[in-house]
Amino acid sequence: MNTVDPCQFVDDQFPVQFRPLIATTLKTAYKTAGRLVADEPFLQTPTAEWNKGRIVSWAVDYGFFKLVETGALPFDCSWEYFAKPTGRYLALRPSHSVVTISQIADPTQQPRNVVFRAIARISNTPFFDLPEFQDEGKIDGLPHILLTHGHQDLRFSHLCIPDPLHHRGFRYRTRNLLNMPHEIEPEGPPPEDTDTDFENLNLLKEDIAKWRRDHGGE
Repeated sequence: MNTVDPCQFVDDQFPVQFRPLIATTLKTAYKTAGRLVADEPFLQTPTAEWNKGRIVSWAVDYGFFKLVETGALPFDCSWEYFAKPTGRYLALRPSHSVVTISQIADPTQQPRNVVFRAIARISNTPFFDLPEFQDEGKIDGLPHILLTHGHQDLRFSHLCIPDPLHHRGFRYRTRNLLNMPHEIEPEGPPPEDTDTDFENLNLLKEDIAKWRRDHGGE
């Protein structure tokens, strides 16, 4: 399989014109969580304070769910079970990928290595011309894009392609989306061989569509 520039794939799946919605939604969610904590004394105990991230996470999920529901963000979405059915998470679904959302403390490191994310990031192997995966260059699940934000305070947000090897962090990470200007310009210089790049991108999307058909339209 031809490899695809992960930046190009992220731009295709989460176009830059929709990215200002990320900062607005995250800022609203964090403020909403903060007001809830301030208004409820039982949420101000030390035990609750250590779990404030859960309230933020719920508010963030609600914000992005509403973006999809209202059509502001032209994706589908679903509520998926964790590998161990202890709860569910929101999966945003652009045309040929899955976007999940995670709070992280360090913007350069992947989230905790839980099972469902481990499975998801392995789906990214077709992106990369890596020796470790030279025999695995086939579609085996939808490519995974991670929307990060962090953590107790909202300091950053990025769209990321997780490396298939957890300890390596990310193969690609956007600039901080909280600093995105209203006038959006593409990141970095254009690809040198645009025709080839877009050909590879389209081939990858065709392979993803075929995988979907073969797996019941999943």
